[in-house]
Amino acid sequence: MELQSILLNLTALIGFISLSKTLVTFFRWVWVAFFRRSKNVKDYGAWALITGSTDGIGKALAFELASKGLNLILVGRDIVKLERTSNAICEAYASRVQIKYIVIDFAKDKGTEIVEKIEEEINGLDVGLLINNAGLAYPYADYFHEIESQFTESILRVNIEGATWVTKAVLPVMLKKKKGAIVNIGSASGFIPLPLSTVYSATKSYIKMFSRSIGLEYRQNGIHVQCQAPFLVATKMTSIRRSSFFIPSAEMYSRASVRHIGYDNVCTPYWTHSIFWFILDTLPDALRDRFVIRHYLTLREKGLQKKSMKKKKNP
Repeated sequence: MELQSILLNLTALIGFISLSKTLVTFFRWVWVAFFRRSKNVKDYGAWALITGSTDGIGKALAFELASKGLNLILVGRDIVKLERTSNAICEAYASRVQIKYIVIDFAKDKGTEIVEKIEEEINGLDVGLLINNAGLAYPYADYFHEIESQFTESILRVNIEGATWVTKAVLPVMLKKKKGAIVNIGSASGFIPLPLSTVYSATKSYIKMFSRSIGLEYRQNGIHVQCQAPFLVATKMTSIRRSSFFIPSAEMYSRASVRHIGYDNVCTPYWTHSIFWFILDTLPDALRDRFVIRHYLTLREKGLQKKSMKKKKNP
């Protein structure tokens, strides 16, 4: 009877600890998602540099940071889009912010050229925030052997080399003043296998590890590095036009993104994305992989239909 009582008490204690841990995790998530105060991004410096700043998340982040009073350095490959975005931000925030832009094509420009161009343009500026957002994804779900070599190279150059070289150019400015924040926009696909989008998924895995490693290197220098890993966002790149419960608009995501700057090294800023991640993370790997491959095979079929329709329209 005494042993039975001890076992019952031990079971009750384990249950209490497990329940307490679950409740603490839940309440922390609620606090982080809805109540935690965002840091003042201007404390890092007067200027923010954003790559991939003329569409989608990058453009929305540019507007969001301008609303916080940060001056902007916009980086993109299309000078017309850069001018259009700069003018739109100036119209929205008048004399509150200054804007510069740099024309760089990460798919074509060499690493040393990227570094030299950025170093020249930011010389003398108090750059405190860097957002590596430029990215290239598959237009359709395709098998690895079917992707053109040139397109594969472009994905590697834009997604991996772009973030690496830009960080190398901006980091010395932050080191000099021992203060700064670097945000690398990764993807949930960097954490789970993404068949039929293999190279894209692999590049985002690099971004995750790059962020974690460089964050350890420079945190003693007052530089905070963060990898944000969103799921789907309604942007031109994802070919999703309308937002939904699990798919925020670029503007909705950007507000959540800025609220998380300066905190966790790796995070999923938008609250419904974190719910979706929790659901996927609880599934056994085999079941999750089965779900993912079926989903992407369906996307592949839709992609093949779109390709066929385009060929008929443009023989």
